[in-house]
Amino acid sequence: MRKVLLLTIGMFALGFDAYVVAGLLPDIGAMFKISASQTGQAVSVFTLCYALAAPVFATLLAGKPVRRILVLALAVFSVGNGASALASSYSLLLMARAVAGIGAGLYSPLAAAAAASLVSKQKRGRALGITLGGMSMGTVIGVPLGLIIAEHLGWHGTLWLITALGLIAMIGIVLWFPNFPASAPPSLRQRVAMMTNGRVSATVGITFMTSIASLGLYTYIATILHNLQDINIITPYLWAWGIGGVVGSFSIGTLIDRTGRPDLLMAGILAIMAFAMFSLPLGLKFPMLAFLPFVIWGAMGWASQAPQQHELLRLQPNHGAVAVALNSSANYLGSAIGSALGGTVMLAGLAPSQLPYAAGCLVLVTLLGQLVIVSCKGEQEKEKLNND
Repeated sequence: MRKVLLLTIGMFALGFDAYVVAGLLPDIGAMFKISASQTGQAVSVFTLCYALAAPVFATLLAGKPVRRILVLALAVFSVGNGASALASSYSLLLMARAVAGIGAGLYSPLAAAAAASLVSKQKRGRALGITLGGMSMGTVIGVPLGLIIAEHLGWHGTLWLITALGLIAMIGIVLWFPNFPASAPPSLRQRVAMMTNGRVSATVGITFMTSIASLGLYTYIATILHNLQDINIITPYLWAWGIGGVVGSFSIGTLIDRTGRPDLLMAGILAIMAFAMFSLPLGLKFPMLAFLPFVIWGAMGWASQAPQQHELLRLQPNHGAVAVALNSSANYLGSAIGSALGGTVMLAGLAPSQLPYAAGCLVLVTLLGQLVIVSCKGEQEKEKLNND
């Protein structure tokens, strides 16, 4: 597990970068004199490039030494963040965020697959939970810290800190991570079969829909809080969301290992997430309850990844890295679409205060899809028992 913990350092930097930008959007918008819906695209371009990079590079670099690829990914990630800090125009910032997204898209799925390879099958869920926990720790510790730094040094200072963390993670992997080859790249026929496999497509589709709702909504937290209750200090709410994320990330792995039913756990996660989103506007009216929906939402959002990865690794045991990359791609493609969609509907006239309800409805639709998957899996298991 010590080698797995080493991977979490890089995941911490990725989580810090992916989620602190939402809190920096008001400052970025003020500097470049652009609207909230426009600044939201700084999140979209990062997550879109992340989504596109994950499956492409997982295939191209499969079979290469894992350590070398992880180091390359963190180098690209760090360069992208350094360029973001130096950006003198919004266009340059978007290009730099794209580079950082490519580095993150290369690192994250490979780190998850490597973590699963380093432990026994019985501990796989825990290893995935710990790895994703590093990313959630980046939100609970990094995001508030980044916003505090931004108050004193500007948003550029926060991005320089992320750059330094990426370089530290890169050095740690060079010095202490074992050098073993990734799984052999699948053939073109196997790749197509993976994409057309009904169970794989359904699992990835649930991840995609969940991300549109959860991460898309997260992008506009600052705008939503200001619109609902005229709240301008958003750090405590991001902190609450991140704390929930840590709890969800580190506890879900144990639940997967104990129950052996990641599909049922995913259904429960979606039901609780929908409840949290619907209760968010109401909770903000009561100081004692204001942070609870954020904690629950964060916990369920972060907990949703490990069951999906675990299921894909079971469905595609010989090509785990590619399957996890596909899921990671769906997650961040959903985030990019959610961010863009949120900006679009606000431009069309939807009040930011209505975004939590819209996201909650989308989660309920996703829950119905997950229940269909659970039902089909149950029928297949019954048929297998009858045939045996």
